[in-house]
Amino acid sequence: MASNRMARLFRLAFISCAASGALVPLAQAAPYHRLTGSPNGTYRIDPAHSLAWFTIGHAGVAVVVGRFDKMSGSYTFNTAQPARDRVNIRIATSSIDTNFAMRDHDLQGPDFFNAREFPTIRFQSTSYRPQGAHAGLLYGRLTLHGVTHPVVFRVREIGAGPVAALPKPWGGYLSGYEATTTIRRSAFGMKAYLGMIGDRVHLHVNIEGVRTAP
Repeated sequence: MASNRMARLFRLAFISCAASGALVPLAQAAPYHRLTGSPNGTYRIDPAHSLAWFTIGHAGVAVVVGRFDKMSGSYTFNTAQPARDRVNIRIATSSIDTNFAMRDHDLQGPDFFNAREFPTIRFQSTSYRPQGAHAGLLYGRLTLHGVTHPVVFRVREIGAGPVAALPKPWGGYLSGYEATTTIRRSAFGMKAYLGMIGDRVHLHVNIEGVRTAP
């Protein structure tokens, strides 16, 4: 019964949006395909289509997945001169979400992220080394829990090009990337419950940006 009720609500919401014309541009878009335009330019990170998330071992038997819901920043990409590439990301520590409110409260506390004292997680790039046309290594400094360490992200370009089907502020000339790395939380001063919770944290960052300058 509950699933049928949810399905009816979804159909009503969909019909309402369609009647208002909000879905017309999307309906007219071409079938999904990877855009292969030039990624060069300066981009503002779109928080509505970007996400930072992580996985960590729990009790030696499982993996917990968490995410941060508030991200901002910018990046500049230059295929001819990768030394000019720059990435600047800011994440609100208090926006952590592991699908369990009690755990989220503990993670924001002093034993872990200490969101009150350290409200922002920052990444500032220092250099980029291409590995082929659509991938590379992004070097930079990660500041977490008030501690800064160098990290290296493996980066993969998802696509780039004009997206007229999306209205502003989401549409325009877009590009998107996926980046991954692994850190030890203890290196950033987060040593609570190392016997129960893993030390190695796998970080994933999915970014979509709107080009603000070519």
